Amino acid sequence: MRGAIREVGNPVVEPASKGRRYKLISSDSHVNEPPDLWTGRVPEAFKDRAPKMEHFEEGDAWVIEGVKDPINFGMNACAGLAPEEMKGWARFDEIRKGGWDPASRIAEMDEDGVDAEVLYPSPRLANAIVANRDVEYHNVMIRAYNDWISEYVEYAPERFGGLVILPNRGAEGAVAELERVIDRPGIRGVQIGCWPNGTLQVQPEDDKVFGLLAERKIPLSIHVALGQSMPSAHRAKLPGYGRFFDAPNRMIELIFDGVFDRFPELDVFFAEVDFGWVPYVKEQIDNNYLRLDAVSKFGLEQLPSEYIARHFHFGYMTDTFGLRNLEYMGAERVLWSSDYPHISADWPSSWRVIQSSMSGISLDDRQLILAGNAQRLYKFGQ
Repeated sequence: MRGAIREVGNPVVEPASKGRRYKLISSDSHVNEPPDLWTGRVPEAFKDRAPKMEHFEEGDAWVIEGVKDPINFGMNACAGLAPEEMKGWARFDEIRKGGWDPASRIAEMDEDGVDAEVLYPSPRLANAIVANRDVEYHNVMIRAYNDWISEYVEYAPERFGGLVILPNRGAEGAVAELERVIDRPGIRGVQIGCWPNGTLQVQPEDDKVFGLLAERKIPLSIHVALGQSMPSAHRAKLPGYGRFFDAPNRMIELIFDGVFDRFPELDVFFAEVDFGWVPYVKEQIDNNYLRLDAVSKFGLEQLPSEYIARHFHFGYMTDTFGLRNLEYMGAERVLWSSDYPHISADWPSSWRVIQSSMSGISLDDRQLILAGNAQRLYKFGQ
């Protein structure tokens, strides 16, 4: 179905407006990084080590320092294709241009009726950079990506929400990078791969980052899970079915470390984890907390479920169970996402799927889930 992959012209983009009306915002969409993103931006000493795209018999793929397998991208660029054409391997010059060209992306969004998107990097590609233990390499590659995504979203700040990747080789470095880029047009939040201190356990130094995010009211985004391992070729029989597995652990960690007592303005967004599981987790955490607090003396100012209800937000693509049981969750913390241009996207029929999945949900709750929550959290229209 090659007709779905086409050349797109440069549409006229209206200027940013504080009065823009948003009906549909994707809280979790993705870019397809161009082949020269790193080789064209990093200092000469790092060009040979930078992620680069190479041609293989099966298709094109990224070759990345510390990663054994070539990282293909077909499933990250196949939305809208016929099912039989959705494959792991693809040629870069055959995929849609919107992954790396903002003008083309706006045309693709308009075809789907999407007013704005929060943009994440390709997960395995980003993971390979944030997991690299070479501090200088780590910082150089992250800065190159952040500069590129800044230029991308600056094309239409009212349509794009860029997320910068925070380095995780010490909180001081994370703060420095945050301050370097956060005020650029269209940059609306940060994404982390592990805690700023460089581990999977919150440490006191991380307060420097949490405090700055809370002060500036910048949401902290986690895409699916934190991790420190290098990516590999997809070998699971059914990847993606358990995207929420890591999120409860991170929630408990932040709550019981007292992060929200110290920084009551901090917001955390979990992308691509769905939300039907959240009411159950809230019940179970409270149950164990009330049984053990008399002995353990956790020292929390609220019940764990109250922290979850106030500080965490959850992005979903398909969660019919969650929508049918929205009364146990509350619409204020649920954000729709398209995941475009990945395989999970319903492009260009997102509205058709939304209408069928939201039968019985009030208009007010629909507005919050489809646009209002993302507009508030990421300050679209401000």
